[in-house]
Amino acid sequence: MDKLKKALSGDDEEEDKGIVTQISDATTLSWSTRIKGFLFCFILGAVLSILGSCLLFMRNGLVIFGVLYTLGNILSMTSTCFLMGPLNQIKKMFAKTRVVATILVFVMFVLTLICAFAIKNAPLTIICCILQFLAMTWYSLSYIPFARDAVIKCFSACLE
Repeated sequence: MDKLKKALSGDDEEEDKGIVTQISDATTLSWSTRIKGFLFCFILGAVLSILGSCLLFMRNGLVIFGVLYTLGNILSMTSTCFLMGPLNQIKKMFAKTRVVATILVFVMFVLTLICAFAIKNAPLTIICCILQFLAMTWYSLSYIPFARDAVIKCFSACLE
């Protein structure tokens, strides 16, 4: 309604803005919509991962497991786009402190799917899923200040 009033009153404030700003203003989600989108994607990702784990021992369960587990992790990872926006998410994913973790996660996504579809090797797919879980954990820890340092110190103390 406000846009209609501005258009009818001859207020050309919108024309002074750049096209990128206009698009950004038109596609901005409210905070409650962002939370709902985040929760939906994150819960759906968790459900897909759990469902994949449950279907592992069925016929062709290996392929189903690899696909559902990987899709679940991808959905869970992209759910944060709703909270901070896709461009900001990509910038943070490839920041200097977590670029290695991000690349490792993507490599494990691809390797899990290759082992499930192309190689069809059950033990290798399970190992890739475990490594995928560890890579996602390391990636997630990069968002918590000093969490990775604490984990490293904890494991080094346990190994000594």
